[in-house]
Parts: sequence; structure tokens; C-alpha cells
Amino acid sequence: MSPEFFNRDAVGVAEALIGTEFEVDGVGGIIVETEAYTMADPASHSHKGPTKRNAAMFGPAGNSYVYRSYGLHWCLNFVCEAGSAVLIRALEPTIGIETMRQRRATANGYLLCAGPGRLCQALAVSQKLDGLSLSSAPFRLSAGHSMVELCQGPRVGISQAVDRPWRFGAKGSRYLSRRFPEPFPLPDFEQNE
Repeated sequence: MSPEFFNRDAVGVAEALIGTEFEVDGVGGIIVETEAYTMADPASHSHKGPTKRNAAMFGPAGNSYVYRSYGLHWCLNFVCEAGSAVLIRALEPTIGIETMRQRRATANGYLLCAGPGRLCQALAVSQKLDGLSLSSAPFRLSAGHSMVELCQGPRVGISQAVDRPWRFGAKGSRYLSRRFPEPFPLPDFEQNE
């Protein structure tokens, strides 16, 4: 996938990434959950402008942005237009599963890449990959082979702009980090007239 694919609004990219195939050094799977962050978004690392930590978010579209969350685990993002990125929240593991099991010290396939920290541990993503192009090694990103039905909802694990429905997922996937809320039925106003 070319840098042009990423050089646009992060919300559109987050939606379009569901169902694509992603690998790091030959280990990976199908992207099943993403979240979008833009510069105008108070929950985004870029909201207050460039810093040493978020410099990759202001670099070329189609590069990686890797940061440590709460000092505990790495998180992988794909840079979109300036100051925006898509957090990769979950993969369905398909390639290098035994390697992932060793790295994660678990045989539970559902827990290998369900969540940004688990995903990065399973794929051996760390700070050394920050700012690298997604179109060259160690990365491989390609379009999926089938249409995926999407679900959409609020982002998780943030304290600001929590109501924005900028989290996308593959509907019915067992590999999501969290279930999506069921849509609320709209009231039938005609019955009340």
C-alpha cells in the first residue's frame, strides 16, 4: 500500500485498514481493529503540536509511529496526513503463530494480538521501528482478499473525546480487543403521533 493511501484523513484510513494484511519480519495477520487520532483531537498525542515523542506523527504519511503507553507496552500507529495516525488495536493472527506464542508466552490464540500492547509484543514492535516506512522491510502491508463487514464505535482507554466513533472493527471477529457496543434502536416516532 502506497504512502498516498495514508496521506488523508485518519478516520477514513482507520476504516479502510480493516481486513488488510500486516506483517513485521514475516509475523502477522489480518487487521481487525483500529482507532483514528487527528491533530484537532484532544485525545491525540499531536494535539499540542510536535514534540520529540510524537515527531513521527508529523513525518511522511505511510510511516510508523511507535510509543510506549503508560510506561508498560508499545503501541503501533500508521501515520496519515500531518499530525494524525491510526492505532492498530488488534490482528487476527495468521502468519508466524508459533513465534507469537513464544513471544507472548501463551497458547491462547485469541490473546496473541488482541490489544495494542499484546500485538506489539507478538510482532516484536518496539521504539526501534518508530518513523520507518510501512512500504519497506521489516513491514509488509497489503490489501485483504475478501470484503469485511465493519462495526464502529467509541475509542477505548482514553479520557478525552471519548464520544467520537473513531474505532473500527471487523464485525463478529473473535480477535477484537474489546466488543463493540450494540447500536441503540432508534425510537419509532410514528407510533407516538
